[in-house]
Amino acid sequence: MSERLVMAGGLALIITLVLGPFLIPILRILKFGQTVRDDGPKRHLQKTGTPTMGGIIFLVGIIASSLFCAEQPTSLEMVTLVGTTLGFGLIGFIDDFIKVVMHRSLGLRAYQKLIGQFALAFVLMWISVHWLGRGTDVSIPFTSVHLELSWFYYIVTSLVIVVMTNAVNLTDGLDGLAAGSTMIAGMGYIVIALMAAIQGVAVLAHETDMAVFAAALAGGCLGFLRFNAHPARVFMGDTGSLALGGALACLAVLTKSEFVFIIVGGLYAVEALSVIIQVASFQTTGKRVFRMSPLHHHFELGGWSEWKVVLVFWTVALACTILGIVAYMPTLS
Repeated sequence: MSERLVMAGGLALIITLVLGPFLIPILRILKFGQTVRDDGPKRHLQKTGTPTMGGIIFLVGIIASSLFCAEQPTSLEMVTLVGTTLGFGLIGFIDDFIKVVMHRSLGLRAYQKLIGQFALAFVLMWISVHWLGRGTDVSIPFTSVHLELSWFYYIVTSLVIVVMTNAVNLTDGLDGLAAGSTMIAGMGYIVIALMAAIQGVAVLAHETDMAVFAAALAGGCLGFLRFNAHPARVFMGDTGSLALGGALACLAVLTKSEFVFIIVGGLYAVEALSVIIQVASFQTTGKRVFRMSPLHHHFELGGWSEWKVVLVFWTVALACTILGIVAYMPTLS
């Protein structure tokens, strides 16, 4: 098993590293350049024109590696993981395409993205409950308590999936931040997926393939950092960030760690919460709580270098991932 995990992560890393130098110039030739907000940190203006939609690079690595290294690549679990990742990635791709290629700055409207995301979330949950037998109960982190939610499970879990997926998207605001934090979360889900397999949470024969997928996810993100770390040569765009969020959300549902996902992805949750607080405060009082949201921009405008913000936030992501693994352990008893 360990050999397949190393192979999955390593192969995704290599494919991403090989594809980058080929695809980045193509994105540049096609003029798939990023438009930077002029109300953000001024030093970000120099990033205008940097190729975006680079999530395609690591998506190829993750999917190819997962299918090649999986014990049974056609299992419903693996098909669900790949399909969910590509489904959320497709929503992001359409959004990027409209903004970058068709030069419509707003891209997809918010309600259009939400309809697509909730539809994918429902399909994921339906497969998990009715075809994979995962059930409609949720585990309470740090405890052995399992709550049976019945039909309410679809409402609660869909909200977790959509909110956390978009939170990953919000985190993608600094060079390497989303890729690095998702690499860390992916490594955490290797452990969680293996624990789920050992304890029989996954009822099919090839449940350890979820850990293979998580390893490929971590490897692909690591490879992408070669091109996305500061100063970034390419951005992942919504194509990449929504795909990464969807991949993590799918792992959470299939390992029955829906609420634990909020802890593992604690950095994403805080980033999203900072936006909610900022908007609510400004609309109700006319005042801003943060210099700028999401939270990483608050620290940038406070004088932190981009690298310092990213390194500190990666450390937070690591702490959240470790805490999430600890929180998941009692739920298996």
